[in-house]
Amino acid sequence: MQHFDMVVKGGSLVVPRFGVVKADIGLSGEKISAIAADIPEASASRVLDASGCMVFPGAVDSHLHVGIYRQIGEDATSESTAAASAGITTLVSYFRTGSNYLNKSGTFREIFPELLDISRDAYITDYGYHLAIMSSEQLREIDWLIGEAGVSTFKYYMFYKTLDLSGSSRSDSYLMLKESLDLGFLYRFMSEVARVHDKYREFGGASLSVHCENPEIIRVTMEDVKNNPSGNAMKDYSDARPGWEEELAIREVGVIAKRTGCPVNLLHLSSREAVDAGRQVAAENKGIPTLLEATLHHLHMSYENDYGMLGKVNPPVRSSADVEYLWNAVVKGDIRTVVSDHSSNPSNLRKGDLWTIMPGFGGLSLMFPVMITEGYHKRGVPLTRIAELVCLEPAIAHNLFPKKGSLVVGGDGDLCLVDINEERTVTNAMMHSSQDYTPAEGKSFKGWVKATVLRGRVIYENGTVVGKPGYGQYIKRPVRLHGYV
Repeated sequence: MQHFDMVVKGGSLVVPRFGVVKADIGLSGEKISAIAADIPEASASRVLDASGCMVFPGAVDSHLHVGIYRQIGEDATSESTAAASAGITTLVSYFRTGSNYLNKSGTFREIFPELLDISRDAYITDYGYHLAIMSSEQLREIDWLIGEAGVSTFKYYMFYKTLDLSGSSRSDSYLMLKESLDLGFLYRFMSEVARVHDKYREFGGASLSVHCENPEIIRVTMEDVKNNPSGNAMKDYSDARPGWEEELAIREVGVIAKRTGCPVNLLHLSSREAVDAGRQVAAENKGIPTLLEATLHHLHMSYENDYGMLGKVNPPVRSSADVEYLWNAVVKGDIRTVVSDHSSNPSNLRKGDLWTIMPGFGGLSLMFPVMITEGYHKRGVPLTRIAELVCLEPAIAHNLFPKKGSLVVGGDGDLCLVDINEERTVTNAMMHSSQDYTPAEGKSFKGWVKATVLRGRVIYENGTVVGKPGYGQYIKRPVRLHGYV
């Protein structure tokens, strides 16, 4: 009889692109070593009871910001704790030089090893990084970053051309810039990403994530709203950064992507206009990988509800009609990944008026509750589709598959057990995050995680995070280039 370190028994496996099947999973070491209709309990050192649960692959949250508002090591520990409680086993966080994060500028050959040193004993979950390129000097490091450092995904913030985070005129001292990050810089950036994508294509290639908002339009529309506010803070913020400026920015990116052949990830689409623009870019740029992404908050929050200033985020929370349009794009398959865009933004940074408080908030703890409540229960989205959106597709798009993202023999033993019918009312305490509030306070969701397993080790069970800082490992990407598979 084959012996297993752990058997996950009695659950229904949600296998992306396949279906839901009643089966047991055997884990040996850090890997899935068997999937069968019945694996005897006597064959395992430990049995994890999955009765009444759907067993998903460990989720991959491919868009969050660790360390943007707090010290990186502390933030990595607290927010990976939240991730563990949410069935998320892999985090891929954005990082840039300048103020916030490590508060320094320079080359990634100098800064990235420091980031990895801080991270090494901090994460409970596995982790990786996307890097925002902020200078020509860093641009020349992209090939090294993929081949040696294990970073294959990069980022460009369109609103950093002229705006800072609060929406006022950008101070170059904030970003520690020595050159313009205009569309000319984006063209050079895309050209280089396209080149290295071709070089590493057989391993998964490279891609550029873009925050698509047009700062020149925002400058004017923000002035208009300030002069004529509605009294609804979230609607005012949406009107100040309207969906059509998001559309304009996406079309600009699409034109340059077509010219350079650069794979692009269109981040956190929030509006009907953004979705339609993303669809058009994908249709016009056939043969160039184009990923459309949505966030949890844009899929369940609308400005018709009273979130006050706690709901400030870029791009803004939109109307309930936009929420429905986003779900329509999810159902049709245009939106392929759903992420949290999580940042632990303490309430002391949210004091002031709408235009000066820092944007963003935590939300990764609601990954499965939002997707199962709003997707499966409310709109009939199949559980396998949910597994694709939050597990498989992020792993494929960000060069983590087949190590992460599915339930396959030989893949990492990353699992989460979800009771899709358990209903809870949200309190901030159940978020397991350092953030001292949640915009979702008092809202009810069905679909809560009962247990999370990372590489064959239980890190969350029955309301308690049992994983420890340092359990998580840094994953070099593409995983096929760096010898994981």
